[in-house]
Amino acid sequence: MEYVIGLALSLAVLGFAVVVGFDRERCFYPVVLIVVATYYVLFAVVGGSGRALAAEMAVAGVFIGIAVLGFKGAPWIAAAGIGGHGVLDYFHHLFIGNAGLPPYWPGFCMTFDVVVGLVLAARMLRSRAGA
Repeated sequence: MEYVIGLALSLAVLGFAVVVGFDRERCFYPVVLIVVATYYVLFAVVGGSGRALAAEMAVAGVFIGIAVLGFKGAPWIAAAGIGGHGVLDYFHHLFIGNAGLPPYWPGFCMTFDVVVGLVLAARMLRSRAGA
């Protein structure tokens, strides 16, 4: 069920961004990346583990750096960062034990991130082709 919700919510957010015009702002997708990366920090706080908090903050810092590079440089970096965060969601449990993490979150977040990253990449490819 988390995959269905992740898909539906990602499409809803993307559709809303298009209708409102958020997607035309260069900062939109990098900010999305920052937000999705920092949820794991919140879950570490909920779980009460200092070790998990430190690890999650370090990982979030990497993705925040990627978001800044995508904003300041090539938007492709932000698309790759969002998709890459989705890949990390799949493997997260192998690297960081975070007791505050809801069991459904990795599947939900992976689906959301991969869909948003792929849609952003497809839109950039389409605009590059002049469509």
